[in-house]
Amino acid sequence: MFAKRFLEKVVLNHSNQKLQHHHHGSLVQSSDLDPKIVIHYGIPLTASLLAFDPIQRLLAIATLDGRLKVIGGDNIEGILVSPKQLPYKFLEFLQNQGYLIGVLNDNDIQVWSLESRSLVCSSQWESNITAFSVISGSHFINVGDEHGILSVIKFEAEEGKLLKSSYHLSAKFLKEAAGLSDPIDDPIVGVLTQPSSGGNRLLIAFQDGLIILWDISEGRIVFLGGGKDLQLKDGGGNSSTEVDTNDPNDIIDHKLGDREISALCWASSTGSILAVGYLDGDILFWNLSSAETSKGQHTSSKNIVKLQLSSAERRLPVIVLRWSNNHKSNSDCAGQLFVYGGDEIGSEEVLTVLTLEWSSGMETVRCTSRADLTLSGSFADLTLLPSPGASALNSRDGLFVLTNPGQIHFYDNDSLSALTSQGKRTPSVSSIEFPALLPMTDPSLTVAKLIKFPSESNSSKVLAEAAAVLRTDSTLGSATHSNWPLTGGVPSQLSTAEGTAIERVYFAGYSNGSVLVYDATHSVLSCICYIEGEVQGIKVAGSNAPVTKLDFCPVSLLLAVGNECGLVLIYNLKGRSNGTKFHFVTETKSEVHESPQAKGPHCCAVFCLLGSPVQALSFSNSGTKLAVGFLSGRVVVCDMNSSSVMFLIDGVPNSTSAITSLVWKEQAHFISAVNILSQSETTSGNSHEGIIFILSRDGKINVVEGHTGKKISSQPLHVEESTAISMYVIDNSISAPEASNEKQHDESVKNTASPDEPLLESKSANVNSSEAEPSPSESMSSGDLLLDPLVLLCCENSLWLFSAKSLIQGNKKTIRKVKHVKSCCWTTMFMKDGKLCGLLSLFQTGKFEIRSLPDLELVAESSLLSILRWSYKVNMDKTMCSDDNGHIVLTNGYELAFISLLAGENEFRGLEQLPCLHDKVLAAAANAAFSFSSIQKKEQTIGPGILGGIVKGFKGGKNSTKDLAEISTSNFAHLEDIFLKPPLLDSPLPASDNNEVELDIDDIEIDEPITKVSTSSKTNVKNKQKDKLSDREKLFQGGTKDDVTPRVRTREEILATYRKTGDAASVAADAKNKLLERQEKLERISQRTAELQSGAENFASLANELVKTMERRKWWQI
Repeated sequence: MFAKRFLEKVVLNHSNQKLQHHHHGSLVQSSDLDPKIVIHYGIPLTASLLAFDPIQRLLAIATLDGRLKVIGGDNIEGILVSPKQLPYKFLEFLQNQGYLIGVLNDNDIQVWSLESRSLVCSSQWESNITAFSVISGSHFINVGDEHGILSVIKFEAEEGKLLKSSYHLSAKFLKEAAGLSDPIDDPIVGVLTQPSSGGNRLLIAFQDGLIILWDISEGRIVFLGGGKDLQLKDGGGNSSTEVDTNDPNDIIDHKLGDREISALCWASSTGSILAVGYLDGDILFWNLSSAETSKGQHTSSKNIVKLQLSSAERRLPVIVLRWSNNHKSNSDCAGQLFVYGGDEIGSEEVLTVLTLEWSSGMETVRCTSRADLTLSGSFADLTLLPSPGASALNSRDGLFVLTNPGQIHFYDNDSLSALTSQGKRTPSVSSIEFPALLPMTDPSLTVAKLIKFPSESNSSKVLAEAAAVLRTDSTLGSATHSNWPLTGGVPSQLSTAEGTAIERVYFAGYSNGSVLVYDATHSVLSCICYIEGEVQGIKVAGSNAPVTKLDFCPVSLLLAVGNECGLVLIYNLKGRSNGTKFHFVTETKSEVHESPQAKGPHCCAVFCLLGSPVQALSFSNSGTKLAVGFLSGRVVVCDMNSSSVMFLIDGVPNSTSAITSLVWKEQAHFISAVNILSQSETTSGNSHEGIIFILSRDGKINVVEGHTGKKISSQPLHVEESTAISMYVIDNSISAPEASNEKQHDESVKNTASPDEPLLESKSANVNSSEAEPSPSESMSSGDLLLDPLVLLCCENSLWLFSAKSLIQGNKKTIRKVKHVKSCCWTTMFMKDGKLCGLLSLFQTGKFEIRSLPDLELVAESSLLSILRWSYKVNMDKTMCSDDNGHIVLTNGYELAFISLLAGENEFRGLEQLPCLHDKVLAAAANAAFSFSSIQKKEQTIGPGILGGIVKGFKGGKNSTKDLAEISTSNFAHLEDIFLKPPLLDSPLPASDNNEVELDIDDIEIDEPITKVSTSSKTNVKNKQKDKLSDREKLFQGGTKDDVTPRVRTREEILATYRKTGDAASVAADAKNKLLERQEKLERISQRTAELQSGAENFASLANELVKTMERRKWWQI
């Protein structure tokens, strides 16, 4: 007894000394960590806005938590995370240019590069942005704010900057130009570029209902409508059919002055009709085709048509308006209006689709049909996918509808046609759901597993060969991508290379008993096979029960699936290499059946032993044995070669607590500890047989022999303080040799290495998932090579570190103990440079901490909210999994995310590993087509589908959308000259609050008699050349040559200038008065000059003081 206690103390002291050594040379430091999202699939739950690039065929989604999701084709998806966790309120593509622009709630304008997936630049706007739009095909952006000022900014792609133009329009200036007396600067609520105007005309809508169409090149108002001061004197307001209240014209005139605009859109491809929605639920159509209003002229009500979706007094505001032209007709007088809002308050939330037709000039308007589209979830946003082109006369625009939480529905041409042709108010139309790569609901995801194949393993190549067959035979039963309209992005070359081995596999188990298997080697996941819950051709009760646990052996390529009914199904991913035999094993009998040929992996065995749900699964290192833990506390070990039960025991004696973890270890690692025990306590078999560490939910650890189930530990360890989560057995084998898994295919082969064999770096400390099964490693020639393996027990409130050998001998003393302030729910271990280095613990608050191993020193802390913008939810830990290299997979709602913990380049972080979100080849082809179209447009009308054909060729059958020639055929050089030049005196500038008038040289008036222009042609030519120069140019440039060269005046000119009527006295008095006036004017000018000089001196002094002050400040104080 004394010798035993003495040896326990020696072992404990030796372990503490080794921990101190590791503490001084810790493998993981805070600089090594950089938690980052490397893969993201699915629609965020907080999605709120949509944007679409019709050329690149990309859909962008903005969220309420500062994230941007970009979706293309072929499972190409990307996530952009803003440094600010704020909602986006505007989102626009710079079409076909590879940039995405978003505006946050704090008015921060951000420009994101789709190619580099990074934030290029941002600009903090000083005022609240209330309207935002990009001039299609250009780099110019219109920004309207709460003060009624419209500004223009330009994105310089080469410099990566946002440049603010000096060109801007104020509400006061526009109202004065329109002859309105309203002094209030109402916010701008909408800015639209008029189609077919080449960016020359802007539609500016103010909150008070004022609508102005402004011509940028001419600098004048083209159309004026609405507003508080506009009174429609003449009648003739038109009405539509059932959707109008048929108000008399005087009521319409009265309401035009006190309504606020809430939504607007163009209702024609030429920009001749404008649809405007108001807060009171009304929709007005404004005819802009014949309106060429001048200053002070009022708009006639003949140009207005009012629509009402409900006759109720209290109606919802019109929140969203979208227009789709009817391509069946060549005219611009028909289409569909999509309306969200405008119905009676308290009515069912629907999206209303109106089919409208009107005559030229809007003399008559007819609503041919109305359909209310019932939404699944609350409405968030919608966007139209413009049609392939005018050549497809039987097509209509597609429609994306975003609903909460995180659902996208697509209605194609057929769906929209059926929507209006059924003749029902609420027709039944099915939408195309977003083809999620990994289904999360219906059926729901219940458990997941991520497995990394060991290096130098041939199993990955074998699985790759089998996956080629499984992909061909597999039928996933999910939505196909054939009808999905998004085709953007370019897959990475690594993911499309043929013949590459599979290095990482992701398994997903569902509530219907099915399992999906994915190749997770590259950043774009690809499905290998779909495993149905039911066994083909054989009826097995409970096979379609929810999956509770998964485990996979990289050596034998066997997949174990445990479910709530206690069944364990074994699938061979190699195919039918073992024939068509199927083993059905119960506690009392074993049956062998012939299974029919079926698609997918072969189910080779089903173990139906207990009716208790499976809680733990663990393959032995070689895959020849499988340990199963149940909710009832029982443990079963099955032989995979013979498909038989080896033994069934209580996991922990005298305990019925659920089994949490099962860990296989080779007995050779603990041979010295086992030999200390008495012969009655040890096994008499091969000392190199595996042993099993068993952990129950109540914190008890038991160690048994893996072949017979006999107890090895003298007594189970019991930690009573908290509920156990997981257990890890850490082999301190950092310097031990690495072994190939292929040498371990059978446990019956030799387990000792030849002394002549080279010692390689061991990876026996690899840890997988919450089950903590390490990768198999080759047995050592001596137990001394692996000294003091450790057992790490992770509980909800604490971490416990024990010596494995002392634990087997019954010593309960801890080497390390860490108390958690918060309740822990999930843990995992990870490696760096092939060496076990860290432990991650996730808490129920969503925060996690990373500790170094084996000293358990705190290295870093972070949270799911800061990285993923997720909050922790109940049972989220059940679908979490990880591999050895610090990759963690999480799911939340419809989202799937891979997080990489370690900094630096790895298989997911490099841009060359990620698919490109911007197709440069397609962009160049589209630009070439635009250039060709603009050249040919002057000579002849080209086929409207030319660009659609080019895009179709690059994107595999999907035509580009919109009348694509309209997007970039315009030349914006004239806008560049207007926006980026310094403003002239007559430029539209906001009025200054300062009443002080600045003196200009042009303000000096010199009273001279008006000269009579000579009739000679020579004089006319000279006068025209002189008039071309402004007074300012004449002053600073010296004028023309004619101004300084004396010329001979005619007799008529001299008489007209100097001959006066009246006597000489009156002429002299008149001259005297003019001299006095001129003297007074010169005195005022002199006085004003002195004041300006004094002000300039004061300004110069202030500037010098500011320079000195800034020179004394440090750079971080600026």
